[in-house]
Amino acid sequence: MESPRHLLSSAQLTPEETLYLLDLAAALKRRPQRILPGKHLALLFEKASLRTRVSFEIAMDHLGAHTMYLDPREVGLGEREAIRDVARVIARYVDIVAVRTYGQTIIEEYARFSSIPVINALTDEEHPCQALADLLTLREHLGTDLRGHSLAFVGDGNNVSTSLVITATALGMDVRIASPPRYQLPEWALVEAQTRARNSGGTFLATTDPVEAVRGAEAVYTDVWTSMGQEREAERRKIDFAAYQLNSALVAHAKPGAFIMHDLPAHRGEEITDDVFESPTSIIFDQAENRTWAQAAVVAFLLGADRAIQP
Repeated sequence: MESPRHLLSSAQLTPEETLYLLDLAAALKRRPQRILPGKHLALLFEKASLRTRVSFEIAMDHLGAHTMYLDPREVGLGEREAIRDVARVIARYVDIVAVRTYGQTIIEEYARFSSIPVINALTDEEHPCQALADLLTLREHLGTDLRGHSLAFVGDGNNVSTSLVITATALGMDVRIASPPRYQLPEWALVEAQTRARNSGGTFLATTDPVEAVRGAEAVYTDVWTSMGQEREAERRKIDFAAYQLNSALVAHAKPGAFIMHDLPAHRGEEITDDVFESPTSIIFDQAENRTWAQAAVVAFLLGADRAIQP
């Protein structure tokens, strides 16, 4: 039996596949199509979710398919039951599974034993579905061809920024990220982003200076300083990230009218001020909406139904 295709990391998508998925997502947003009747998606979540759960359920409904949410207390992934056993059992019931968990090694082990496609719905290391929704949103506001357009991320070198820079550099964007010294992207992500930028004709800059990153940028993105599972570090992080707040003074260094981005939930008054969050150029809720269509495209692609999508 042929091994299924998974989406565990943004680095697994070629630039051509990324563009193809964005085109599929745009087509599905223009005209939802019920191309997966009778198919089932399991949502296996160990981390709390608002947007991820709702957007996956709505995406599957638009595709004519069904969704099943599995409460972490019922599954006990790796505790109540071995990861490999859960993966093999669920594959007997449904057609595809989205896993939202902690370490990347958990989802990688799950995928090794799964005979159906596995989607990374968030791990501590990556968030590929969010990155696709972000790029879909930027295409809606900057144009379909993102080559040469500039995007700055200010904040933690976390799962969101990792997937974002890998995806954006693959499309030839001018990508910059500013993080405090102890919170920069992992080395493999820096190398991957640099390689993708070089191959696509884009540029990539990693710096500790938020002004340098934001200067002239057409879009400026931030995320929470303290992610799920890091609550004990919250007070320390507030100190370390104090100079990295997305406020009007920092945004003033960006291109006039620069778009403001955040993956949510936001801690207003910490990583972003309320006036910037609510600014007329904020596209934050467009990002949230586009999770539905990006994920619909991923599901259709992994299940081999993408050719049935009409433009």
